[in-house]
Amino acid sequence: MASDIRPERSKAHRLKRLRHEGLKPPVQSGDGPTPDAVLDCGWGRLLFAQTFETAEPLVEALRAEGPDRRDIAFYVRNPHVLLASAPQELFLDPSHTYRLELATYRTSRRQPRGFTVRRLTSETDAQAVNDIYAKRKMVPVPPDFFWSHRDDRTLTYFVAEDTVTGAVIGTVTGVNHARAFQDPECGSSLWCLAVDPQATQPGVGEALVRRLAEHFKTQGLAHMDLSVMHDNDQAIALYEKLGFRRVSFFGVKRKNPINEALFVGPTDDHDLNPYARIIVDEARRRGIHTEIIDGEGGLFRLNWGGRSVRCRESLSELASAVALSICDDKRMTRRIVEAAGVRVPERIDPESPSAIDAALSKFGALVVKPARGEQGQGVAVGLTTMSEVQTALVRARRICSEVLVEEQIQGEDLRLVVIDYKVVACALRRPPRVVGDGRSTLRALIEHQSRRRAAATGGESTIPIDAETERTLAEAGYRLDDVAPDGEEILVRKAANLHLGGTIHDVTEEVHPALIRAAIAAARAIDIPVTGIDLMVKSPREPDYAFIEANERPGLANHEPQPTAERFVDLLFPLSAPAAARTFPRSEA
Repeated sequence: MASDIRPERSKAHRLKRLRHEGLKPPVQSGDGPTPDAVLDCGWGRLLFAQTFETAEPLVEALRAEGPDRRDIAFYVRNPHVLLASAPQELFLDPSHTYRLELATYRTSRRQPRGFTVRRLTSETDAQAVNDIYAKRKMVPVPPDFFWSHRDDRTLTYFVAEDTVTGAVIGTVTGVNHARAFQDPECGSSLWCLAVDPQATQPGVGEALVRRLAEHFKTQGLAHMDLSVMHDNDQAIALYEKLGFRRVSFFGVKRKNPINEALFVGPTDDHDLNPYARIIVDEARRRGIHTEIIDGEGGLFRLNWGGRSVRCRESLSELASAVALSICDDKRMTRRIVEAAGVRVPERIDPESPSAIDAALSKFGALVVKPARGEQGQGVAVGLTTMSEVQTALVRARRICSEVLVEEQIQGEDLRLVVIDYKVVACALRRPPRVVGDGRSTLRALIEHQSRRRAAATGGESTIPIDAETERTLAEAGYRLDDVAPDGEEILVRKAANLHLGGTIHDVTEEVHPALIRAAIAAARAIDIPVTGIDLMVKSPREPDYAFIEANERPGLANHEPQPTAERFVDLLFPLSAPAAARTFPRSEA
């Protein structure tokens, strides 16, 4: 008999919970919540829909959304009624809501590795958070809003800080509902969880979520809710791992340009990689007609004002075939830019063992690379013995029969994006590395980091496990199946190529004028309107450099929040740009 009763009780409990959490009625307790409650979060406003008695005032509140902001009506109890009140203006947000019961939440004993989580404390923090928002295509917040709310007890901002560099690599925002609108349920919510796509430390997002949950739990709040896109499988897996469960609350937003992708339905650009998509999105934002010719190959056509331009990512018809042929042959590129006064590394004859041996004695380390090729294929860096050079030459010749051997310039890899002979963005590119945890093999750590880089770049960046990876690990005294000590950072490849797992760090505002001049001189010598100039530098703030190569199709998406796509579309269609953008300051040598 008991076996028959138990399923019925379980079913009744599930139905009761569904009624309570589904079409949520207005909460009533004591004086009740603040009516028509709205909270400004900087990126937009949260409208707590359960505090609005009818749809009409909620619609009017949504209509008051500011320009370039994203308002969200949350906890909508009758979304069909609200949408029927303004079907041309509103849409149902395609997100799931998840809830964490704080009373039963248990903290983790594992401590973050390579970073700490703390409160937002400075205007520099605020700018760093906005930079992460830009990289994640989130709506930015005025920096003074962050700063003016740093001691706010309604809004809480946490950031994750790299313990080595001090850089902010993640952020999360929390809302205390009891303070926001006197919520009788004593709830809270999590918003704007974002991790820098270049961060190498594992567990940044999880640590931020846990820190916020612990904060709200100590405040005596009952639960923490969040909204996550229905197809964000990676985030959903994290939340479910932490004990969140899905609840049936709804969100409604306005049909504005920021939200367009959520309500217009599928487009023809689903095959585009991030480097093509960033340009197509900017063109569409300006009303420029886009035609996807070959999505997989990143080929599209832009039409505006009687002008038509075909592009393959950032390579357009404005680049001549001669300029492309110069960039394609690294030997010719060297000669052309050197003749223009740009410093290049010393070249060594790859066919002369004696010359190679003398160069090893003189420079200590050499670089081998194919004369033609891209995405770092066949490039070997930091070669210190004749045996290593000979092995690298064999691998490079599999990519191209002609190879280059050059002196190894010590320093960092700096990419400068030049558009219309003006430097638009500058970034340091660093080789991939992993952090040991005392448990996992290096192979497992590399595979995990590779999956993270792939997720952050739309599959464009992965770390191959090959002979070059094994050689780099061997120099550090490790093999792939070894377990590194907890907290030890290990270089896994020497080349800082983004397609092979490297990371990129914006330094646009601190680059020395001499480096700007060198990049522009190289671009003018090649006579190419859009290029990525790679220099080896001691520091981006110092004038010393050596030219490495010129890329005819630089990945503009790698340099957000710098306006690379905007300047590229300006080049193609100058009159489509706002008047204020038609004069760009960082132009001159």
